[in-house]
This record gives sequence, structure tokens and C-alpha cells, in this order.
Amino acid sequence: MPNGKPAIFLDRDGTLIIEAGYLHEPEKVKLIPGAGEAIRRLAEKDFELFIATNQAGIGRGYYTEEQMHAVNDRVAAEFAKFDVAFRKIYYAPETPDQPIRNRKPSPQMLLDARDEFGIDLAASYMVGDKVSDIECGWNAVVKCSVLVRTGYGREHEQQLAQAAGPLAVIDSVADLPNLALGQAE
Repeated sequence: MPNGKPAIFLDRDGTLIIEAGYLHEPEKVKLIPGAGEAIRRLAEKDFELFIATNQAGIGRGYYTEEQMHAVNDRVAAEFAKFDVAFRKIYYAPETPDQPIRNRKPSPQMLLDARDEFGIDLAASYMVGDKVSDIECGWNAVVKCSVLVRTGYGREHEQQLAQAAGPLAVIDSVADLPNLALGQAE
């Protein structure tokens, strides 16, 4: 959808918030240092903001969908302190071995945002800490997939040595505005 709006699609755990392994307690949500300020800078430059998160803990029975929504509400509340609002939080509750529609690396959550909100995927970014996040962006044909070295990023970085699509690697989401705004100008 050319002439649509550019967006930043962000993985949740390990990208926006500290990786806590099947997080289901809202009180344990801690933002990655600098994340609030960084995402605010992107919002101020008219990027639409979305979270696209795999939540296999639901499919595995580790926590309920209601618990995940409570964590997402806490994440949204923490970012609201920085005047940041996400347009929508997309999630995939399936486990890796279940038939899937949304689970990354499927591009479906990004395609849904394109259709719901008029997003120009070719001007957008997918940001995450796992190979599946990066491949999701490539599968949706975004401008650039961005691996952060937080969460599982350092472990997954070597698997992306032979990148199949546009890839940038940054230390954390706090570095994202310099990359995205530098490419936009």
C-alpha cells in the first residue's frame, strides 16, 4: 500500500521489555533501558507503532490469554509514561508445532496491520531479538528488519550472518531512532 503510513513493528519480550521467560506477571514488566524515550522519538516522527509478539506460553498452558493481556496492559501503561501509544498489540498464542496463522516468521500480523491501518510495509521496520522476528519482516517485505542484541539477540545474531533480506543489527531498541530516522531522511 504505497502512500500508506510507515510503521515500526516491535517484538515485546527481549526487545521492548527485559526478557523474563514466559512472562505472565504484570509487576515483572521492566522496559529495556532507553526504550521509552526511543519509541517516543519515533512516534514524534509519525511512525505508527505496533507490537507483534509470539506468546507460545498460552498454547503450552503456562499462562492464560487474560494474563498475557494484563502484561500487555502494563507494557502499554509503562510506555504511556513517555507519551507513547501503540496502535494495536498483535499476538500469536500458538506453539511452534501447532498449525499457525500469525506466529512469526509468518508475516500475517504485519499484513493485518497493513490492511487495518493503511500501513506501507515497504517503508516500515520489524524489530526483534530472534531470527523469527527478522524473517517475519522479510516475509512481509518491510524496508528493513532490525535485530536488537538484547534478549536473545546476541545468540541469534550469528544465525543471520548470511542475511536473506535487508538487515540492520543494533545494540538495543534505544538505538532504533538513529537507524530509522537516519534512513528516512
